Amino acid sequence: MESKTFNINRRNFLKGATAAAVLSSLGTYGFELMHRDKPWRVGLIGAGWYGSSDLYKLIQVTNVEVIAICDVDSNFTEDTANLVAQRQRSGKKPKKYSDYREMLANEGLEIVLIGSPDHWHALQCIDALKAGAHVYVQKPISVDVMEGEAMVAAARKYNRVVQVGTQRKSTPHLIHAKKNIVDTGMLGKISHVEMCCYFHMRANGNPPVQEVPDFLDYEMWTGPAPLRPYDGLPHKRWWRTFREYGNGIMGDMCVHMLDTVRWMLALDWPNRITSAGGIYVQKQGKSNIADTQSAIFEYDDLNCIWQHRSWGTPDDPEYPWAFKLFGEKGTLTGSTMQYDFVPYGDGKPLHMDVVYEKEKYPEDLTEKNIELNAAPATRLHMLDFLAAIDKGTKPVSDILDGHISTASCILANMSMDLKRPLVYDRENLVVVDDIEATKLLQRPYRSPYEHPHPSQFM
Repeated sequence: MESKTFNINRRNFLKGATAAAVLSSLGTYGFELMHRDKPWRVGLIGAGWYGSSDLYKLIQVTNVEVIAICDVDSNFTEDTANLVAQRQRSGKKPKKYSDYREMLANEGLEIVLIGSPDHWHALQCIDALKAGAHVYVQKPISVDVMEGEAMVAAARKYNRVVQVGTQRKSTPHLIHAKKNIVDTGMLGKISHVEMCCYFHMRANGNPPVQEVPDFLDYEMWTGPAPLRPYDGLPHKRWWRTFREYGNGIMGDMCVHMLDTVRWMLALDWPNRITSAGGIYVQKQGKSNIADTQSAIFEYDDLNCIWQHRSWGTPDDPEYPWAFKLFGEKGTLTGSTMQYDFVPYGDGKPLHMDVVYEKEKYPEDLTEKNIELNAAPATRLHMLDFLAAIDKGTKPVSDILDGHISTASCILANMSMDLKRPLVYDRENLVVVDDIEATKLLQRPYRSPYEHPHPSQFM
């Protein structure tokens, strides 16, 4: 940045992002949440990368007793159970399950964290709600639109809090940008938004079909999704490369940025969604998700435009995964790492970096595969979740907001496939004047799994 830029240095702004943000948003009540006498009874479904990471952040910010951990990979359950025993106050090792339904039936859990692959989110969330638990579910919440509608209906019927893992709303520097730049009118009228992801994150190999290892229940891992021939461990990036289990980079990365923009600008459902793309470059592997895709989410006097490429170079190397709000008076660019405000005409640019908490939470430095930049945001997101449970209010990433952001991205993929714009009518659960698209709002489930429908919870 130029020397005239007013730089909000992270060391001067906050020594501990979580503590300062708790004071700002929750006051002393936030610290009561953090030092609760009675532990929450907690269970985890999906003990891989992000599920376990979410659980560790919850342990860091409040008093919990992790009662049980469930995963279809016994190596995951063992590793996570051992680390939880080291970190939670009781020192107890959680029980281990391979079938989440048994865990929900046996353990009387108050909170369930869901970090499984996307194709399992809906059934596991709804079953946890039925069991009486509050739920923290990773984004995207669903693989089709009707799953999301059912999750919203179930949360309302059972009167439970569901927090979605779109933790940009709890990211300290983005909260600062919303409060001090967007909400104060420094941008003026905003009539154009651009969002992007240019990470080379699309796995695209050709591994051979092989025997399923003894430690993995592949049948249960697959669940309601189509059963693909087993060609290696599906964990981390591999399953995301197939639309059988998710919605590609659109469903994985756009959902974060669209949700952030919607929060900053108080946007609801898009009026219309149009998308185009496909596999243009990376044709050599098994991956069936788009390597190149554009989408337009239309609002009144505002277009929010998404672009991703899993090849080539980013448009702006400083912001390879980001959003840009274009206003009459200036532009705000934001990401998980920083923000920049550049005014038109007079005025000083503003810049702020992500806030780390390495000194306060040194265990972050030894956590496998941790996203250090996201850790403070996840801790704040967990505290917001707990406050909503305690007060009987909606969290900052309530299930309905997670559904709008998720479903909008799913509809973008549908538009890409059908090669036409789509308008979703939520009241009637149809795509307007499009019978073919309406049928795609609900994917077929593999037998014997039954697809949930919102009518079940009315």
